[in-house]
Amino acid sequence: MLKAKQNKPKRSRLKIALLCTFGLLVIATGLIYSNRGALAALGYDWFLADKVEESFKDSYKPLNDRPEAEPMKVENPFSMLLLGVDARANERGRSDTMIYTVIRPKDGKVLMMSIPRDTYADIVGKDKKDKITHAYAFGGAEMAVNSVEELLDAKVDHYATINFQGFKQVVDTLGGISLPITEDIVNKGADHEKFTVKANQPSYSGVEALNFVRYREDAGGDMSRTERNRQFLEALIQKASSMNQWTKIPEVLDIVGDNFSTDLHPETMSDLAKQFLQTGHSIRSYTLKGVGKRMGAQNLWYYVADEADLTAVRATIAAWMNPNTPLDQLTTPADANEQKSGPVL
Repeated sequence: MLKAKQNKPKRSRLKIALLCTFGLLVIATGLIYSNRGALAALGYDWFLADKVEESFKDSYKPLNDRPEAEPMKVENPFSMLLLGVDARANERGRSDTMIYTVIRPKDGKVLMMSIPRDTYADIVGKDKKDKITHAYAFGGAEMAVNSVEELLDAKVDHYATINFQGFKQVVDTLGGISLPITEDIVNKGADHEKFTVKANQPSYSGVEALNFVRYREDAGGDMSRTERNRQFLEALIQKASSMNQWTKIPEVLDIVGDNFSTDLHPETMSDLAKQFLQTGHSIRSYTLKGVGKRMGAQNLWYYVADEADLTAVRATIAAWMNPNTPLDQLTTPADANEQKSGPVL
């Protein structure tokens, strides 16, 4: 009986110790979770900040017609024109993807406004109207930026060109990406590159992702290709920003740096990356509406923007660029159209 009495305090002390340990674990887990953004930023500063700046130091290419900006801490909304270029070695290529992007660093909101590549627009510097994709072919990023500013009546603060050739390596390094492919994609036209991308796969390789971007034989034409390019970029951003990919980020940064040009300083990009780790990010997307038609003496096919939709797009950009716009008003023209049409019965 005495032995049992002596063991009881020991069991009580053990029970108390276990409860305290469990409590500390719960508290620690809660603290880590509630401060995960700050901890991610701290990890970024320790392990990645210098690597980002090193990888992108040769990607910094300011435009000739604009003053060179100093590195800065970006806080207010700014715009960036993303140009997806499918160029082989020693080619300038054409901008198959043109996305006017508004980035709001403080609240982690991103607007991606896609411009179909064959949109009929003024080509600034050529004094003529043509497919807007030709602006990059004629005068590089500088002419593309100026032409998009004219079309959207909105300033482009920065630009970035992305060569999709290099992104095959990025996709494979990340272990593939998810793509919304519900039917087999078969490119079989006489003058086109032949390939097939199978539907409903859990993950797609770099070659499959690039073929997804390049495909041009579906009924949707330019609109569909623009949408696929946007879907590809979003899928890549989502995969690369997932925390379990951190160990692969240095290798990815080197690949991207070799296929990327921008007038954002490496220090500024590094600061932006840290801000998005702290706030997270959400993306809203929209594609400029219009109709395809043949025009001119040569009867060429163009995409003609719908004027009412173009007006709505311009208003959307202005709202997103205003730092005082409430978060619940950061919408796209698609939201307004859904409200007008009412509920589906």
